[in-house]
Amino acid sequence: MLLSKKAIISINEDLGEKGIVINDGSLDYAINLARKSNNWLKSLAILTRAILIDHIFEDGNKRTTAVVILTWLEMHNLHGNKDKINSMLIKMLKENRRI
Repeated sequence: MLLSKKAIISINEDLGEKGIVINDGSLDYAINLARKSNNWLKSLAILTRAILIDHIFEDGNKRTTAVVILTWLEMHNLHGNKDKINSMLIKMLKENRRI
């Protein structure tokens, strides 16, 4: 199971953003790469990195990433802690800035 490009853009719009994709190539690449993986966790990591680090959207990348993660977990009958997910995303951003 994989979220489509349209679904990911819709998530951004549902968060009150405009759904404006400013890094279309990165989103397409991430979706295609995620589709090739047989590991759902690796696929999620690919999408998470693309949205969060590559700044796919004009606005709302962190919130979109959090909702994509929560949606993905629901699709696999798992539950996530919103606070821990948010903390993890902030940590990822801080770590990426040091590189």
